[in-house]
Amino acid sequence: MNKEECLICGAPLEYLNQDQLMECAICHKQELSKTRCVNGHYVCSDCHTQGMDQIFGLCLAERSTDPVAILRRMMELPFCHMHGPEHHVMVGAALLTAYKNAGGALALEPALREMYSRGTAVPGGACGFWGACGAGISAGQFCAIATQSTPLAREPWGLSNRMTSRALDSIGTVGGPRCCKRDSFLAVLAAVDFASEQLGVKMERTVPVCTFSPQNNQCLGPRCPFSAANAAKRRDADNLPR
Repeated sequence: MNKEECLICGAPLEYLNQDQLMECAICHKQELSKTRCVNGHYVCSDCHTQGMDQIFGLCLAERSTDPVAILRRMMELPFCHMHGPEHHVMVGAALLTAYKNAGGALALEPALREMYSRGTAVPGGACGFWGACGAGISAGQFCAIATQSTPLAREPWGLSNRMTSRALDSIGTVGGPRCCKRDSFLAVLAAVDFASEQLGVKMERTVPVCTFSPQNNQCLGPRCPFSAANAAKRRDADNLPR
């Protein structure tokens, strides 16, 4: 496998401190962004996530109650890259699907469409620029959709914010740099625990062994809770940050 960076030339990405007007190398749309490759290529979020609508068919056909397994099947689809804003939809979609299959009261198809709408509103790079990883936000969006939270809700409002906080704490405890696969797994596992404790829905909880590290230039290696080097720890779910 080649380590994945720029979708155009494979060169490393660079992250700027301030927005600059950039032109997408694929569709030629111009917009402000802080991210490009060192050779100047920029790919907009729409082009980066083209084909993500495949998750609808996958999720609606799923019968699994294991959101990690569902998420991994999404990660194997052609649209999914090593890193990218597609993970901001995939985390919540996997959770909604497993939650429904585990007995959660949910109309899955409209819930997935709402997840798509909300998740695509979180830009790439939010983890570093906003201080809030999009995978963790996606876990909070799952809770908000599942509980029908609104800005005027009482208990659902609180639960959704607590869910986001739980996921972000898990992600932040491991530390950076970002890995969209690692952060997505951490967010999902935090949500499985939270849904069991607070929503009374028990999804299956499996701790994955990462197979994506050869694609990631910034892999944490043994510091990642899902690395092969930490297989013994991963067997004990209590060793994962909560």
